[in-house]
Amino acid sequence: MGAETTPESADPGIEAGADALIDAPTDASGDAPTSTRDVWRAARARRKALRAEIRRFTQRSRRRRIVGWSIVGALLLLVGGSVAAAYSPLFAVEKITIVGATTLDPAAIEAALGDQIGTPLALVDSSEIKAALIGFPLIETYALEARPPHDLTVRIVERTPVGVLRSDAGYTLVDAAGVALATTTDQPAGQPLLDIAGGTDSSAFESAGLVVRSLPADVRAQLTGVRATTADDVTLTLSSGLTVVWGSEDESATKGIVLARALAANPGAGTIDVSSPNAAVVG
Repeated sequence: MGAETTPESADPGIEAGADALIDAPTDASGDAPTSTRDVWRAARARRKALRAEIRRFTQRSRRRRIVGWSIVGALLLLVGGSVAAAYSPLFAVEKITIVGATTLDPAAIEAALGDQIGTPLALVDSSEIKAALIGFPLIETYALEARPPHDLTVRIVERTPVGVLRSDAGYTLVDAAGVALATTTDQPAGQPLLDIAGGTDSSAFESAGLVVRSLPADVRAQLTGVRATTADDVTLTLSSGLTVVWGSEDESATKGIVLARALAANPGAGTIDVSSPNAAVVG
């Protein structure tokens, strides 16, 4: 038998290459070495995955923001369109309606406000309305009501006359505030003659005006004269000749009820004193 021999490498370079491969760095899994390009690609993939994950987690909030801004935009568009339409001829005044006029002629008031025809409802000038209505002393208060698309309603409250004051100019109809409503040469029917010390600026006139406004309708219809020298001695005269001593305006509602009962119970009375309503005196 021949002697054992140790196998020799046919090429020393192969052995060196193997040694070099063994000594080369490897990744954690023991795979082939990682190049710079592989590292860059892995980092880019990691960033891409992170961005995708962030988008996934923030998708709901982004959707809410989009919906919110869409709603805000729609509201702004709606408001802007409504405002533009309100100031356009599409909502211009074509009809003026007067509500509450009994003594006054509604047609005359409508004519005085004729300049408002063609004005957009939103641009109706309340100062111009006021200037036009000053020419109607019987109007105590008024309110404007825009009724789109073309109707402007004016609701008025007329002054309530309490009687007439006699002067060289004739008979002046006044309300409880002393506002002159009209002056005529003859005494208006159904309006009592006022004989008030101190005129319309006095406390006597204020008290007399409140008394007349508080009278029951049937008594007011019979009233022919009102006299007062102070705020506490208002005296009324009825068409039958009856004199009613009223006193001050205090407890006028109660005095009116007492007077109505006394008139019904004493049709032939010449004087009824209700200045103390709890103890009326009939004479």
